[in-house]
Amino acid sequence: MSLDIEKKSKVIKQFARSETDTGSPEVQIALLTENILSLQNHFEDHHKDHHSRQGLIRMVNKRRKLLDYLKKKDSSKYSAILKELNLRK
Repeated sequence: MSLDIEKKSKVIKQFARSETDTGSPEVQIALLTENILSLQNHFEDHHKDHHSRQGLIRMVNKRRKLLDYLKKKDSSKYSAILKELNLRK
């Protein structure tokens, strides 16, 4: 259920702070969001896949923790990423 290389590099390029940035909170949040969206589509067809659902819950929790960290460190980037990814908080 992971992202393909092209989609992942596109997301990294869009949210990276510099050309070599792959681990900033913004990039991690964007990648997790893409994974979460793809898993949600997966569950429309496979509603009994509980093992993947457990992974989805872990991803949502990790994204929430990263969003809390970003809010504490830089609230302007936090609000910008919420708006860009259409997340509610």
